[in-house]
Amino acid sequence: MGKQIIRLQNISKQYGDNCVVKDMNMEIGEGEFLTILGPSGCGKTTTLRMIAGFEKPSSGHLFFDEKEIQETEPYHREINTVFQNYALFPHMTVYDNIAFGLKVKRTSNAEIKENVAKMLELVQLEGYGSRRPSQLSGGQKQRVAIARALVNKPKVLLLDEPLGALDLKLRKQMQFELKSLQSKLGITFIYVTHDQEEALTMSDRIAVLSDGILEQLGTPKDIYECPKSKFVADFIGESNIFEGIVSSVQDSSIQVKIESGFISGLSTNCREGDIVDVSVRPENLKISPEPAEGFDCPGIIKESIYIGNINKIIVTLPNGKEAKINQSPKLPVFPAGTAVFLSWKGEDAVVISSPDNQVVSVISHPVFVGTKDDN
Repeated sequence: MGKQIIRLQNISKQYGDNCVVKDMNMEIGEGEFLTILGPSGCGKTTTLRMIAGFEKPSSGHLFFDEKEIQETEPYHREINTVFQNYALFPHMTVYDNIAFGLKVKRTSNAEIKENVAKMLELVQLEGYGSRRPSQLSGGQKQRVAIARALVNKPKVLLLDEPLGALDLKLRKQMQFELKSLQSKLGITFIYVTHDQEEALTMSDRIAVLSDGILEQLGTPKDIYECPKSKFVADFIGESNIFEGIVSSVQDSSIQVKIESGFISGLSTNCREGDIVDVSVRPENLKISPEPAEGFDCPGIIKESIYIGNINKIIVTLPNGKEAKINQSPKLPVFPAGTAVFLSWKGEDAVVISSPDNQVVSVISHPVFVGTKDDN
C-alpha cells in the first residue's frame, strides 16, 4: 500500500441495540482498488456509507488525507458514489446525467462540454450523449453512472455492488473493464460485493467482513492461501475444513487428532492440546487407496464429476461430512463406493487456532508427526 488516503480508527455503528460495525480499524491507500467483501448483513454497505458521509459513526474516527471527516457533509468530501441501482435521472439525457454535478458547481458550458466528452470516451459511450437511460442496456447504464461520478474528479470512488443487476457474462466483462478503468485513472476505488470471485479478480486488497467485524485484510493471494479465521477459509472459494486437537508437535510439523483418525500440517505457533481448524483447498487434497505417511483420514467416493479442466470428486467422511477434491482429468478416476484415504503436503494446509471450545469427539490413534516432505 502506498500513501494512505482513508483511515478508519475504532469505527462502530449502532442502530438501537444492533451493532452493525464493530470497532473497525482499516487503512486504504491512494490509488488502491480495495474490495469490502462479505455476506448480506455483515456491515459492508454501512461501512461504505460512513466513508461517503451518508451515515455517521456511533463512535470512532474517520480520516481523509489525515483530516478527520466524520462530521463533514458528503458534498464537502472528495468522494463520489456509484449505487447498485445507478440512480440515473430518467428524464435526462446521458449527457445531462453526466453533466449534472458540474452544473450544480456552476461550471462553464465550455468546460462541461469538454469534460463530458472526455467521460463518454473514457467509458466507451461516444455518440450516446443524446439517449435517455430507458434506451440503454444494463452495462451502458452502469458506465453512465460511473462517468457521472468521475466527472467531478473525486479522489475516491465508492461502488456499492454496481454489477449486481447484470447477467453473468456482462458482469464478468465489466469486472475487467472496471479494473482497467481504475488502473488508467489511478484513483482509489472502494468496492462492495458479496461475490468472492469478483473480489479476487478485481482487487489489490480485500477486506473480509463477518457480522460487523473485519476478519482479515490482505491481498487476494493472502486471503485465499493464508486465511486467518475459519470464516475466511470457508467463505473465500472452496475449502475443506477439519476440526481437531493438536496431539503432537515437532519443529513446525504437527499431528492433529480428528474424529476419524489423524492428519498432519505445518504450524509455527501451535501447542499440544490446542483446538484447531485445518483448512485445505480442493486442488491441494489427494486421494489414494492406502493411507499416506502421516495421515489416517478414510472416506468413501460418493461421486466424480467431469467439468473440463478438472474432475471434481466428492468423498464422504465417517462423520457424514463431505470433502471436495479437484483432480486433473488425466489421473485415474475411482468409481463411486471406493474406499480411499485423504492426504496433502504439509505446507498446503492452513492451521487456524479455533476460538470454539466445542470439538468433535476423537478416536485415539498412535501419534505420528508429519514432515514438510509428506505427500
